[in-house]
Amino acid sequence: MATYPLTKFHFQVEWGGTRIGFTEISGLDVSLDVIEYRDGASPEYSKIKMPGMTKFSNITLKRGTFLNDNEFYAWFNTVQMTAIERRNITISLLNENHEPVMVWKVKNAFPVKVQSTDLKADGNEVAIETLELAHEGLIIALP
Repeated sequence: MATYPLTKFHFQVEWGGTRIGFTEISGLDVSLDVIEYRDGASPEYSKIKMPGMTKFSNITLKRGTFLNDNEFYAWFNTVQMTAIERRNITISLLNENHEPVMVWKVKNAFPVKVQSTDLKADGNEVAIETLELAHEGLIIALP
């Protein structure tokens, strides 16, 4: 039997017990800052490198615009000074049986940008809205 890489077009997003369909998700990455250090008594004439703080990119979610669905804007409008409703989000890549084969768990996410669709008089596309989320952690796990 041949082994193939996973396909990326079958996925789901869950937050607050709700499953929401999206057309595209990006920004699921983690990186480390590099700390360079050299003490004065070192026999080497170069710096050593060590892992530093972990950084997470903002996550961008895109979906079709639906009539009477303002959930993105309602969540965005919960901002009051430095307080906002934070949500843990689970993004799952699914197999042909709709079972998770890879899972991204996002910790304490909150919206930092909501973008409405662009408008085009001669267009023939679906209206797409975008939600950008900042968060405090991303765990990549197998189910």
